[in-house]
Amino acid sequence: MMSQEQNDLITRIGPAAPAGKLMRMYWQPVALVEELEAARPIKAVRLLGEDFVLFRDESGRYGLLDRDCPHRGADLAFGRLENGGLRCSFHGWLFDVEGQCMETPAEPIGSSLCKNIRQRAYPVVEKGGILWAYLGAGEPPAFPEIDCFAAPDAYTFAFKGLIECNWLQALEVGIDPAHASFLHRFFEDEDTTTAYGKQFRGASANSDLPMTKVLREYDRPIINVEHTEYGLRLITLRELDAEHTHVRVTNQLFPHAFVIPMSTEMTITQWHVPVDDENCYWYAIFTSYTTPVNKQKMREQRLELYELPHYRSRKNKTNDYGFDPREQATETYTGMGADINVHDQWAVESMGAIQNRTREHLGQSDKAIVQYRRLLRQEIEKVSAGTKPLMVLDDAHARSIQGPATMDGIGPTRGWELYWMEVDVKRRKGAPWSAPIPAEIARKAPHLTAAE
Repeated sequence: MMSQEQNDLITRIGPAAPAGKLMRMYWQPVALVEELEAARPIKAVRLLGEDFVLFRDESGRYGLLDRDCPHRGADLAFGRLENGGLRCSFHGWLFDVEGQCMETPAEPIGSSLCKNIRQRAYPVVEKGGILWAYLGAGEPPAFPEIDCFAAPDAYTFAFKGLIECNWLQALEVGIDPAHASFLHRFFEDEDTTTAYGKQFRGASANSDLPMTKVLREYDRPIINVEHTEYGLRLITLRELDAEHTHVRVTNQLFPHAFVIPMSTEMTITQWHVPVDDENCYWYAIFTSYTTPVNKQKMREQRLELYELPHYRSRKNKTNDYGFDPREQATETYTGMGADINVHDQWAVESMGAIQNRTREHLGQSDKAIVQYRRLLRQEIEKVSAGTKPLMVLDDAHARSIQGPATMDGIGPTRGWELYWMEVDVKRRKGAPWSAPIPAEIARKAPHLTAAE
């Protein structure tokens, strides 16, 4: 258990909160690129407990400004794109993407007022189909050269979804390997050839055994947690028999992302981005190592569940997440349909807006949760002490953060330690784009990375 003070420390993300100061040292997803492809590319956004307006000007530059006009506080999200900037609809004050006031129309001719007016503005960049903003002080950090950023656009697909609870409990479900055996349990296994774009519905590597069957029948995994230069690596082992073990390697990418295998050919890199203390968005980039992603199919699959413009799940707390007791008896463990996003959303939202961790009782299967919380507190303390936290990278260090290695497959019970690296390297060498082999694998198993 933890105290209420400790729980507040690791969950609250306002500008003055210790965890909020930590989060502002990183680039944050602020919108999907497609959200600003409409005829009127202006969007009100709330991020880390603050309100902003995001826009694309007439020359294609992205801007993120504080949402209240510095004249008399009117809402800039209702402004107009004119004359190279965003114009407030109240009195016509005009701002460029850097926040400089360019016009104050009601002022006398020759007035220099606008020269002294500057709205707070924040850097915005496009990467992996997502628009990223930096809300912190000083120069932004460099992006790591992880797979979802290294892959060409044709091999990635980005999407997002709203979760109505604190960001931390949403993240923690992704670094909890044990829950999938129950929360995502299916009583019937789907034909793996129809599983494109569906996590846990395909076959594990080196096998035609569906992941759903493995998770269902082997529900006492051995979980190993390793500290890495980017966060944590989780290796989850389910021994099938004396000779064969199911190995699943996932990663926590500090501060609030994870990288997991969706299938043998695709991974998901997913960030849990605080809207405020009681809401968050997940942003995901799906990365293919074989063929270009069928973006239309992936989007259509997700829009069956998520409603635009807010990317809110059609199954939510207002309709009991589609719960059907007849389905729970015969088809799925939850009775909430086949989409695992719904299962996860129910689990984390049912904890309350901010989970009361003073009442929880953790076990051995929660070791990744324990290690992450310890890491989070450690990095918050670094920021409070004025030192640089994990993954605030300069250009040179950013180039060394590659991969990370992520896989799901059935390998040898004796020798799984090398097996997962072999599978990852083989996939990378066979990729039609230059998928970098992580330096840590090159150090641990140089014979795997030698040129053929």
